[in-house]
Amino acid sequence: MSRPLVVAVTGANGQLGQDVMHALKKRGLQGIPLTRAKVDIVDQAQVMSTFLKLKPDVIIHTAAYTQVDQAESERDLAYQVNAYGARNVACAAAAISAKLIHLSTDYVFDGRANKPYDEYTRVRPVNVYGASKRVGEELVTQCHNKTFIVRTSWVFGKHGSNFVKTMLRLAKSQSELKVVHDQIGSPTYTADLADRLMDMLHTECYGVYHITNSGHCSWYEFACAIMEEKGLQVKVRSVPTSQFPRPARRPSYSVLEGMAMRLQGFAPLRPWREALRDMLQGE
Repeated sequence: MSRPLVVAVTGANGQLGQDVMHALKKRGLQGIPLTRAKVDIVDQAQVMSTFLKLKPDVIIHTAAYTQVDQAESERDLAYQVNAYGARNVACAAAAISAKLIHLSTDYVFDGRANKPYDEYTRVRPVNVYGASKRVGEELVTQCHNKTFIVRTSWVFGKHGSNFVKTMLRLAKSQSELKVVHDQIGSPTYTADLADRLMDMLHTECYGVYHITNSGHCSWYEFACAIMEEKGLQVKVRSVPTSQFPRPARRPSYSVLEGMAMRLQGFAPLRPWREALRDMLQGE
């Protein structure tokens, strides 16, 4: 009988990382949690020595710089982590011939489309965060051929900070919430995403994948759904993005189509509203 796969997870304390660790345990796989305290992905020598010592079969790279607005003024840091940090992990994966699952984002697109973006639509980031993640994708694929690039969007879950938790926190102190109606995307439950990564790591179907929960909505519709599912009598008012000026421009439409998932035989994720209900029942 073959031994269970050993899977190292960068960013193991993060929102997705914690659900990935839980999913590995559920599947009977050995997970090695790698937090920033254990390995700084920006330090190339440390990354290489860490993975040469651990020799995992698979690396799931969830660690990233995710402060979208802050990235506009911390461009070098965003690139250092999201581009060169990702390259360091990919080079180490190549050195030990480990499969690599690299997490990326819908923000590699410009948001001008009127239909969902499939994996082979031309990318055009409109902010520093998206641009740094795009360069990370390129460097990873240049360094290692056993790579899955997984783009996802609007992640929420039980761990870390996210839109769902922010709305619930604000609902405790405010009777009315203003939420933008002109940004459209697909909310993605980290537990569902982690589960699909488990299916993926057993295969050699390398390439670019878009993985989100099915369906799409605006941030306003998402906020309304959160209030409805929790039975909260808080008014949610829709406002245009122009009323909330932010340092980083957001794509107005970033719905992802999972064409590669469909063609490679991976099951689609359930509707986002159903996933939201499950997450909130655990709150």
